This record gives sequence, structure tokens and C-alpha cells, in this order.
Amino acid sequence: MAPPSKPAIKDRFRKFFPVIIDVETGGFNPLTDALLEIAAVTLTMDEQGLLHPNTPMHHHIIPFSGANLEKSALEFTGIDPYHPFRYAVSETEALKQIFKPIHTEMKQVECQRAILVGHNAHFDLSFVNAACERCHIKRNPFHRFSVLDTVSLSALALGETVLARALKAAKLGYNAEEAHSALYDAKSTAKLFCTIVNRWQSQGEP
Repeated sequence: MAPPSKPAIKDRFRKFFPVIIDVETGGFNPLTDALLEIAAVTLTMDEQGLLHPNTPMHHHIIPFSGANLEKSALEFTGIDPYHPFRYAVSETEALKQIFKPIHTEMKQVECQRAILVGHNAHFDLSFVNAACERCHIKRNPFHRFSVLDTVSLSALALGETVLARALKAAKLGYNAEEAHSALYDAKSTAKLFCTIVNRWQSQGEP
């Protein structure tokens, strides 16, 4: 009798490779407003089928030529797009450096496509897709329109939709001083997503 196969991400998510993404922007319109930060966190699955955050990646981004920067958005995030110590890179460089390890890890776990996980995920995906179009990047690893949204998952599992409140309800902690940094929010969303999925898994659901 053959031993049971180990749990695998490809089987849990229908050969989708979930990657947490968070962006900080200069507004709400992905076609006209600047993409200022992007962070990504990949996931691993252990032998019990539980998810864990894996590799975090992060870049500050130089606003593209002609990009709109809404004053209210910059005040909300606290980002100075032209501060010399941001060490920002172009959209093209940021996306390529984020996408390369995603493609590598996705191949290693035998998944066919990445799927974006985010808090209000369609917002993040819209900016990623728009930046790919501007930069003529054809190897965008993410499904063009499908996402896994932790707003919906948190509403179902925790009765909360705001990220800070969902994290507190899940007893994961929240640091308001670090909020609205793409890297901090991506890491926090990754912990939240893993916690919700793992709790479901622990109840004996597929």
C-alpha cells in the first residue's frame, strides 16, 4: 500500500499559487495614479497541510512619467515620492524583481498560475495589471481577474472587514505606526490569510 501523499499547495488551491500583494499608490485610479510601493509574500505548506508566510519582497517605486499624485493619498500614506532615501526603482525593475522569484517558487510547487491575495485585493491587482501594461511586461504571473480577498474571508471567519480589526480579532497584533507600509501590510495580510485558512483546515474541511 502506497504511503499517503504529502499535502501540497497545488492541490489545496486548484494549482493556483497564492501570493500576498500590497501596494501603496498616489491615488485610486490605476491608469493615471502612481504606483509608489509594492510588497509580496509567498507561502509554503508544511506536512500537516498548514500554510506559513515564506519570502517577503519589497520595493519603493519611482512614479512613472506623467503620473498623478493625489495630495490626500500622500498624506494618508506619509510617502514622499521623491525623498532621496527611498532608494526607489522604476516600475519595470520593481515588477521584474518581484515576479522572478514568484515564477521560480510557483514552478517548484507545480502550480500553473499565481493568484493575488490581498486586503481589497482587486485594488492591488488593478495597479499591478496597469503597471505591467505600461512596462510591456508579458510574464505577469497573476491571474488577470481572479483574487483571494482577505476582506471577504475576514468577514466570514472573524466578523471584521478592516485589516487592523481583523488582525486584532485573530489575536495577531497590529502596529498602527507601521501601517500603510506595503511591506508591513503584506506581512500582516499573509499572517491573516494563513490563520484563516489553517483554522478552516483544522476543522477537517478540505
